Amino acid sequence: MVKFEKINLASWLLRTGLAFVFAYAGLASLQHPLEWVGYLPTFMTRHVSATTLIKFFAVYELALATWLLSGKYLRYAGLLAGLTLLGIVITNTGQLIVTFRDVGLACMALALAAQSKS
Repeated sequence: MVKFEKINLASWLLRTGLAFVFAYAGLASLQHPLEWVGYLPTFMTRHVSATTLIKFFAVYELALATWLLSGKYLRYAGLLAGLTLLGIVITNTGQLIVTFRDVGLACMALALAAQSKS
């Protein structure tokens, strides 16, 4: 019984922390999109406006935050969150001074996916 409670606490902490990161980034980029467009890879902004892309990504981040908080299908939510964060790091290697944190967050998300049964 104690082990089950520790797993639930660990899952809750991981989900809450990751959801906060995605919700904050989503809300902040909706409020101030020009401050966030610099993180978009240039290959994505060749055909679509950077501010339009950042708004779509903000909605995606808010949906992902909600999914993480819901506790449903955590293996998939954690995997998607981890891949999203790794994608941000890979497409922003020149900004590692900022995105280095995303490496740790990606590992948290992948740990959530690995320990989840659904």
